[in-house]
Amino acid sequence: MSTAILTGPPAPGSSLDGDLRSLGFDVRIASGTEETGALLADVPAGERVALVDPRFVGHLHALRLALTDPRFPAAAVPGALTAQAEARPALTRALDGASATPGTPAADLPGALADTLDADGVAVHRPQLGTLVATVPTDAEARHAARAAVEAVDDEAVRLRSAVKAHDGFFTTFFISPYSRHIARWCARRGLTPNQVTTASLLTALVAAGCAATGERAGYVAAGVLLLVSFVLDCTDGQLARYALKYSTMGAWLDATFDRAKEYAFYAGLALGAARNGDDVWALALGAMVLMTCRHVVDFSFNEANAESTGAAAKTSLALSSKLDGVGWTVWARRMIILPIGERWAMIAVLTAVTSPRIVFWALIAGCAFGACYTTAGRVLRSLTRKGKRSDRAARALFDLTDSGPLAQLAARVFHRTGDRSLGVVFAAIATAGLLFAVLTWPFGDRQIVIAAVGYTIFAGLAVAQPLKGALDWLVPPLFRAAEYTTVLVLAARSDSPGALPAAFGLVAAVAYHHYDTVYRIRGGTGAPPAWLVRVTGGHEGRTLLVTVLAALLAGRGDDFTLALTALAVAVALVVLVESIRFWVSAGAPAVHDEGETA
Repeated sequence: MSTAILTGPPAPGSSLDGDLRSLGFDVRIASGTEETGALLADVPAGERVALVDPRFVGHLHALRLALTDPRFPAAAVPGALTAQAEARPALTRALDGASATPGTPAADLPGALADTLDADGVAVHRPQLGTLVATVPTDAEARHAARAAVEAVDDEAVRLRSAVKAHDGFFTTFFISPYSRHIARWCARRGLTPNQVTTASLLTALVAAGCAATGERAGYVAAGVLLLVSFVLDCTDGQLARYALKYSTMGAWLDATFDRAKEYAFYAGLALGAARNGDDVWALALGAMVLMTCRHVVDFSFNEANAESTGAAAKTSLALSSKLDGVGWTVWARRMIILPIGERWAMIAVLTAVTSPRIVFWALIAGCAFGACYTTAGRVLRSLTRKGKRSDRAARALFDLTDSGPLAQLAARVFHRTGDRSLGVVFAAIATAGLLFAVLTWPFGDRQIVIAAVGYTIFAGLAVAQPLKGALDWLVPPLFRAAEYTTVLVLAARSDSPGALPAAFGLVAAVAYHHYDTVYRIRGGTGAPPAWLVRVTGGHEGRTLLVTVLAALLAGRGDDFTLALTALAVAVALVVLVESIRFWVSAGAPAVHDEGETA
């Protein structure tokens, strides 16, 4: 239970007391500033508290946005202020200052205290209300006008509309959100949580993967339908979180990681189904996963590299792109051609139902490759025209995203380079190109590949020997991902070991989970995973070198290479999953959710 303190008796006929109670607040009434301070002191220190002007007139959802959002230590709208445990000491200081100031009426407290908190260094979140009303009228005429404004706007319609993200893709916006938002409201009214809906989406996708694994046409049709149902639920969980303001650290983690688990599970289901019909598409399945993951790393790296850009430094978009923004249909066309999750899952579902797994994977690879080239080319051009300097925080985030282990860091110290010029992307490109050339050129198990992997380790160390502040250094993490994942793919495909490709699929999935988990921790403001985890898992260069050594030692020894890949996959998965679950369950990391549209 949270506590709301009205800083005076409510106006006759006001529903404010009932509105606050409906939002879960225990309402108390103060007669002045001093009594407000006394009531505040009586509220347990770990409890949320709200101060509300008794003259407040506005929508219930305006109060909900200001007083119940768990993501912010303090929030305010005109006439209402809330503070969670971390902001309570500052609120107490501000109230003490107001009490010591003669002539400060109690009815002015919420707004005055919000300004004081801002001045004290506490960031007070002020939600954008759009058409919602939140005001403190000072006379009868203003009160009448405010109430008329409240009646003119449908509170529930605004709440339902704002549950939808502002910048979804074409398929999600026009084919999912028009009804999924109503499912979200239905779930909210029955007490369901976003985490429960997220779990239902995962289970539905796993059933879909099982149907695809049957290899039967009926199974493929059922898999396509269930995959779309899973996506509807995937949209619903976020809309439910925004509709009910039920954000949580666990929810952010589940929502982020389950998307990858669903997609990878469905790829595996398609590969198993194809195998039942004598068609081995494991290489295509793994190729699709590698391409998709590398594409996401490009997105994450670029965003982190430019997260703190402001002013002119941030305005480096291409002239053509800026002109196209003024033509409505081009915005949707550009969102569609990059194949976001909605379009991607719709394509997979339809092709699964009417074609074969091989066609699904080739279409997925072609579409994702085009989207990756389109977005990456634009970002390279914007980076080359970028004028701002990259911050130390951005450089640190890029280093964490590289997943450089002890061997690369040792190489960075031994072959330390001097000078101010950042050449990280140059060394990373040399490392990746040299390794992939060797893997694709030399026979499976050849010792030359191991030598190339040693060279990769050295150049990978040189790439991170200086802070990654170059214009294109955000490409370093995706280059390393491409090198590691593609090496595993090619070695498994070229080996004579039965089942090597499915084992490689499992290994890349486990490592990719670790890399996604790193991204979500950085985005949540908690930093990268602990250094011991990177050391234990070897870093990207250590795992790559180990796989090439295993290929050289186990070439021509039946299924030994498969067993080695399987053991490595299980070991990596256990370590990263256990540590990840421990962190997200116990950490106080903030939730990371996309905002809905401004009402």
